[in-house]
Amino acid sequence: MEHPERHRMTRQLSVHDIGLHFGGDAEAGATIGQFLDTLHWPPALLGLGEPTHGVEAFPRLRNELLKYLVEHHGYRSIALEIDCVAAAVVDDYVRTGRGELAEVVAAGLNHGFDAWPSNHELVAWLRDYNADRDPLYQVRCYGFDAPTEITAAPSPRATLLGAHAYLREHLPAERLPHDAETLDTLLGDDADWTNPDAMMDPGRSIGQTDRARTLRLAADDLLAVYTTEAPGLRQASSDNDFERAYLLARMAHGLLRYHAAMATPGPDRAAILLGLRDGMMADNLLDIVRIEKHRGPCLVFAHNSHLQRTESSWQGHWEGKDLSWRWWSAGAIAAATLGTEYVFIAADYGQCANAPAPQDDPRSLHAVLAAATTDRALFPARLLTAALDSDVTARVSTDHRYGPLSPAALAGADAVVFIAQVSR
Repeated sequence: MEHPERHRMTRQLSVHDIGLHFGGDAEAGATIGQFLDTLHWPPALLGLGEPTHGVEAFPRLRNELLKYLVEHHGYRSIALEIDCVAAAVVDDYVRTGRGELAEVVAAGLNHGFDAWPSNHELVAWLRDYNADRDPLYQVRCYGFDAPTEITAAPSPRATLLGAHAYLREHLPAERLPHDAETLDTLLGDDADWTNPDAMMDPGRSIGQTDRARTLRLAADDLLAVYTTEAPGLRQASSDNDFERAYLLARMAHGLLRYHAAMATPGPDRAAILLGLRDGMMADNLLDIVRIEKHRGPCLVFAHNSHLQRTESSWQGHWEGKDLSWRWWSAGAIAAATLGTEYVFIAADYGQCANAPAPQDDPRSLHAVLAAATTDRALFPARLLTAALDSDVTARVSTDHRYGPLSPAALAGADAVVFIAQVSR
């Protein structure tokens, strides 16, 4: 007699079956919290992505999620895709109330993110939550992006001299390997560093000049002082003052490395620059985890391409050439250190009300998710991959700002939040 197991039929779960569906604001945090409760190990760093910038549905989801995580999972910090140095004014405001909301957001949120109503709402909520709370239980706000823009890199003056000034204030002169006057002379005119033509023409960058190389060595020397003198520096100032000055030293070194790459020609030059930026992002995320781990986990919000564990890529057309670049994202780099303590929830949408509708193949991942989602839903990535047919394709988009999720990208995420309808 044959064993009955041989005749047992196993039904593949449909995509709709595995989705955790939610609608209103109050349901978003609880739904994602339900997913987090299924994990074997709680994250120290939880990434929430967005497929493009400027679609308010995603940062509003971030706001909803943060409130829930703070109240129910003990989260005590959030990291945003903004200049890590400039973001200090936002953190000061949400912790102490220093400054005015509009001015703080304008000064602290670069890349045009200060124009988003959702970001004003986030900063206002953080301030309201932190008011009259013990600092141990306040929610801090960090930037984790490098102090660069897409088409330019700033002079390292502010970061390098700022890092040196902190050491000069707390150490005797003989312990410092360089003096401020020498560094200032080597830096020269800031316009030499910020030439916008240098992004596309390595010959217009000063990053490989003798003085730039000397400054890179000087920045490395200053970093060594921060390492060897850390205990005394913390005692002489405060942990917060030390961490902010140490951030300046790290970013000065990173900017000088970035300028050196800008000045180096080669077919992979753009990919190297993108990788260096994400490398600085990863360093910042790992430092935030180190600083905050004793208080609670951190939520990080950024473009999917900065948080996924798989390689990031960009394809486009420039000056008659087809270009294709690949680099490792900040999430992939940080995950190599954090392991299961890093969890990433990617996000995407079906249709955008006031933008050209993508012509989705019925077999595309987006068509499949749209058919299974009436409003918003979370799909565990492992179950979603198992439920998809082998011939599922990727959405094609001509919008260089938008990176649609592909079936292959699911390997770099722990879950996907899909929103059926958004507006730009």
